[in-house]
Amino acid sequence: MPPPMHAPDPVTLDNCADEPIHIPGSIQPHGALLAFDAAGVLLAWSGNAPQLLGLTLALNTPLAALPLPDGVHEAVAECLDSLEDGEAPATALEVAIGDLQFDCIVHAYHERLIIEFELRDTPSDAVAAFALKAHAAIDRLKRQKSIDALLQLATEQVRAITGFDRVMAYRFHQDDSGDVTAESRHDDLEPYLGRRYPASDIPAQARRLYIINTLRLIADVGYTPSPLVGREGEAPLDLSHSVLRSVSPIHIEYLQNMGVGASMSVSIVVAGRLWGLLACHHMAPLQVPYSIRMAADVMAQVIASLVQSIEARERTRLVEQSAEVRTRVMEALLHHDEPARALLEHAPALCQSLQVEALVVTQYGKVMVHGDVDAELAARMVASLPEGGHDLIERTAVGDWPAGMQDALGQWAGLLALRFDPATSGWLLGLRREQIHTIRWAGRPEKVVIAGPLGPRLTPRGSFDEWREMVRGRAVPWEATEQLAASQLLGEMHRASVAKHVETDRARAQLLAMLGHDLRGPLHSINMAATVLQHGGAASTMSSRIQASSTRMERLISQVLDMSRINGGLGLGLSRTEVDLVPILHDLLDEVRTSHADLRIDANLPPTLLAQVDGDRMVQVVSNLVSNARHHGDHGEPIQISLSEQDGQVLLEVRNMAPAIPDELLSTLYSPLKHASVGNVRNRGGLGLGLHIAQEIVQQHGGQIVYRYEAPQVVFAVTLPRTEN
Repeated sequence: MPPPMHAPDPVTLDNCADEPIHIPGSIQPHGALLAFDAAGVLLAWSGNAPQLLGLTLALNTPLAALPLPDGVHEAVAECLDSLEDGEAPATALEVAIGDLQFDCIVHAYHERLIIEFELRDTPSDAVAAFALKAHAAIDRLKRQKSIDALLQLATEQVRAITGFDRVMAYRFHQDDSGDVTAESRHDDLEPYLGRRYPASDIPAQARRLYIINTLRLIADVGYTPSPLVGREGEAPLDLSHSVLRSVSPIHIEYLQNMGVGASMSVSIVVAGRLWGLLACHHMAPLQVPYSIRMAADVMAQVIASLVQSIEARERTRLVEQSAEVRTRVMEALLHHDEPARALLEHAPALCQSLQVEALVVTQYGKVMVHGDVDAELAARMVASLPEGGHDLIERTAVGDWPAGMQDALGQWAGLLALRFDPATSGWLLGLRREQIHTIRWAGRPEKVVIAGPLGPRLTPRGSFDEWREMVRGRAVPWEATEQLAASQLLGEMHRASVAKHVETDRARAQLLAMLGHDLRGPLHSINMAATVLQHGGAASTMSSRIQASSTRMERLISQVLDMSRINGGLGLGLSRTEVDLVPILHDLLDEVRTSHADLRIDANLPPTLLAQVDGDRMVQVVSNLVSNARHHGDHGEPIQISLSEQDGQVLLEVRNMAPAIPDELLSTLYSPLKHASVGNVRNRGGLGLGLHIAQEIVQQHGGQIVYRYEAPQVVFAVTLPRTEN
């Protein structure tokens, strides 16, 4: 008898991870194997082949000289005709040797022709009936709309056509651990649905085989391997594509620990990656005919195609949704005078696009929040970001944050930070909550070392009782589609920021030119009045002119300084006290009536209205709104002012007769240096800053200013809380 081709190595702690499972040197004994070299001469066979096949075998026997069953030589010829780079796919046929029925599988791999004879005791007509069931099952699979429904139906259909006691569908995570997401089982078996199995249950070399050979059957877990014998010094026979390949003793022990008598696995390979697995278990030995197994394999390929299609549709939907959000955000950033507030106005859509539960936006040192995030914590989160480096930062666990603030994070663990404007320290932070969840492991994930007949070795887990692990301190990681959406959004925001800076530089140059021009007028008036006084002119007339010119200069300079503070992120420095708004509004309106004798103002004010506000700044708001109404309203028509309290809020409305503001101007209504305001023939000295500053004052009070049109009146309504929050 020729020597064994290869004896299995002992599986020790050192070589377990590198166990050469593709060259086991033996096969499962429910069949026989013959192997030939490229010249068509016999180089190896399984030890049981002479008895099982009724052949007398000797090394270097030509294939043509062997009395193989009818049809085998034709199948070999067909296989060799399709040979490419030393490989050929399997060709299968049914053969009989004496009273025994076999499935004969012919294939080539690594310049070796392999013929396998697998025993079959299922009649051909029964196999054909199961094949028809498989065809109907595939049609039902194609109609499923979700991955969960698809996998559940797959487990039921595979169990129906194969007869296994349990069929489970695994879905693998990025770390290669796998959850049982669907299951069909015999009623008296313990359910494994929802349990997770660690990545170590499928070592890397096994994962490779699952990809290149997508179906593997162990007909009897308690089998005694039949060794391969053949030429001395010959390289071990690679059985990666063999249907009879013997399996790792570790995997056998693993199955025995689960009480399994037969096993079959069918790979679901998506885009070259082991995406999932159909794992079939039977509590007793079970031989599934080759053609039925191939039907299950085809079903798995259909599942892989459908999974890819479903995931592609979902990615397309998310990409389209993200593109729509980017377009809206881009428009807002380009037309809004405050990019940070523009982002906050689109916070719900941004949260959905980035799949986050809260947003923090910061620029010029000002921090704004959308969602259940404490303002102080938000500021600390911003402070934890690096000043240089990448413009996109991802954190998925509490441990990814700086040590000094990990205890303060509370419910938040995940961060996706986008630096949209480095020049102004502009950041958009998307936050994800800590996902406290329980993993239902099928036994403790660790393997243990025991001493056995082969010495110290790494063994599978000895128990598959459910073991629960509480996972804390981690958020759901961002998927590739979400990361792409964030990257594309960041690119759009960068472009918007650059465009905004160009616009700001242009506006600044325009402002300086206008300011120089506009200050020249009142300065000239003051100079002329002083000259007249020096030569004995009318003192009262000249005094009024000097006062008016000085007031105009003060207003221009004050507005420019206010805008500079706003753009510099300094704020307007509110000083809140309890103020009765009614008397200070009466004083302001008296001044306006004195300065503009032809202006009619109708005021509807309560006897008193107390609020915690900056009184001087509120006067500035009303003054700017009245000035806006005077310059843009119909000449000769009255301006109406009302003040009231509604639900704990101060409500101030300024109305004037005028056409509605065109829709195309609404997006820049509160922007400084608007073309509609700058150079207005009824306000030649104006800079178009009034509404911009009024809005900032109101917002810093925690309120809002809103325009609406109630024909034939233009209305600006201010609401703000009576008390400081």
